[in-house]
Formats: sequence, structure tokens, C-alpha cells
Amino acid sequence: MIRRRLIALAALALPLPALAAPEGGDWQLVWSDEFDGPAIDPAKWSFDVDCWGGGNNERQCYTDRPGNARVEQGKLVITARHEHTEGPALPASQRANPAKPGDLVSREYSSARLTTRGKASWRYGKIEVRASLPQGQGTWPAIWMLPEANTYGPWAASGEIDILEAVNLGTPCKECPAGKEDTILGTLHFGKPWPGNTHKGEEVHRPAVLAGFHTFGIEWQPDRIDWLLDGEIYATRQRSEWFTSGSTSPGGPFDQPFHLILNLAFGGGLAEARGQKGVSNREFPKRFLIDWVHVWQRPSAEASNTPATRAMTAAKTASAGQEGGK
Repeated sequence: MIRRRLIALAALALPLPALAAPEGGDWQLVWSDEFDGPAIDPAKWSFDVDCWGGGNNERQCYTDRPGNARVEQGKLVITARHEHTEGPALPASQRANPAKPGDLVSREYSSARLTTRGKASWRYGKIEVRASLPQGQGTWPAIWMLPEANTYGPWAASGEIDILEAVNLGTPCKECPAGKEDTILGTLHFGKPWPGNTHKGEEVHRPAVLAGFHTFGIEWQPDRIDWLLDGEIYATRQRSEWFTSGSTSPGGPFDQPFHLILNLAFGGGLAEARGQKGVSNREFPKRFLIDWVHVWQRPSAEASNTPATRAMTAAKTASAGQEGGK
């Protein structure tokens, strides 16, 4: 029985498929999704289903319907639609009973938000997402991370890492090199719980993102976080620039495991205050395409909290117990 259990655990901990490691270190792939299966993998992703608006007055309801998120031709396709949608007024974390929807509200748009919360989280490493971004006034695709546990207190005392945000891409922009909105943002949120929170980030013009797929990522180390586009660093934040009211640790709050989130919002404060203002209903649906997600770590980094690493640890523990009983 013990032998069969060890074999099963070892199977879960098999090495991930070989991919070309990033340059500049002994990186090891610890988690990935190539979206090459028939459907979204429930072992890797969960859906947030609500119409809350993310605290930003966004206009969409997030659903778990295939019409808003599915795997198609080897890509994750997150689709925002202009359609009447009803759903929970609050996210599960804010409802009296998270298992029940509570009060319902209606919105004019639908979309999807996927998360690895409770399934995989990481402390330090290189997180890369190859994606093609939607365009239009009101679009707000995001690749970002939240803490697996609010160790230092509620948002934003426990931190938020925005790997990529972009709003209103492709709309007329006098300040942009090509005359079209091409700004990408990389941001940290930290400090005290809202409303005492603060943030630091960079906004850069990158006309290339208006066409095709590009790799958006961060390299997260204890003392700095770099933001990258197609392997090139475009922003850096040093440990001395962030803090949390919940600890005197020089690395906090970005010294804890964070999970990944992929979503396409529509409307909201950031998008509607920029560009041509408000939202436009032209050229729906809007599609946020994700080719793959790769998470790399160095051997010296904190172990990831993933099913594979948990299984490997369990297998080693069981093996040690068996050997001790010989």
C-alpha cells in the first residue's frame, strides 16, 4: 500500500515538459500551462464569478461560461461581450456565505477572470505570459498577482503585483509615437490597508503591443522586481521603494507567496478617465488571447506552493518514514 502511494505521489511530481530556460541563471520550470488540452484545466485555474467591478467601477460581470473563457486552437481565449448579464453583487470573499451568491445585480457586459488561488502560488521567480491584447476604448486586460494569504493585513498592506495592464489600446492618442494608444503599465501596490494604500509603477509606450503576441513578465527577487516585455527590462522597483504597515521586514509585503490572475475588464476608473473617455461599444466582442504561462524559479528560491511540489514533499516524507521502519 505504501509503495503504491509513493508511486502515485511521484507521478504527480514528474518534471514539467522541457522548455528553453530564460537566460541569466539556472532557472527551472516549476509551473506552466500551454493551453494545449481540450478545455481550461480545473487543476490549475478557478473562476471568480461576480459583478462587483473589482473596486474600480468596472462595468462587467465575470462568469465561468465558455462564451467568456475557453481554450481554442491552443490558446486561452478570454472574451468580453456586450450583453446583459446577471450575477453576484459581491465577490465570494466579501459575502456572508461565500458558497451562496447573495444579492444579484445586472451589468451590460460579461467577461472572465481566472486565478490560480488555492492551486498554485510562488515566492520569487520569473513569471511570463505570452499574450495578444484587445483594443478599443474601455478595454482593460490585466496579468497580475495577489497574495495567497493576507499575512500583513487587507489590501494593499499585503501587496499586489501588476505584471501587465493596458487600457484603451489602439484608440487615438496624440502623445503616442504611432498616434494610437500603446501604453503598458507595471505597478506595485503596497503600504497600509485601503484607503492608506500607495503604489509605484511605470507607464511606457510600446507600439509593438498593438500587433501579435508578446511576452509580458516579471523577474521577482527579494531585493528587486523587474518588468519585462519580450525579454527586455522596461521598469525596476527596488526593495527600498516598498513597505507594509503590517511588518518591519525590509522585504514585506513582497516576501510572501502570490497567485496569478488573468482577466479582461471593461470600463472602470482607469480606462474611462483616459483616451476618449468613457467606453465604446464598437467592435465587440473583445478577445484577450493567452498562448502560454510559464513560471520559473532558481533552486535557491522559496519552494512553490503547487500540487507537484506538495506531492514531492509528501513523497519524501513518506519515503523517510518507510525507511525508518525497516
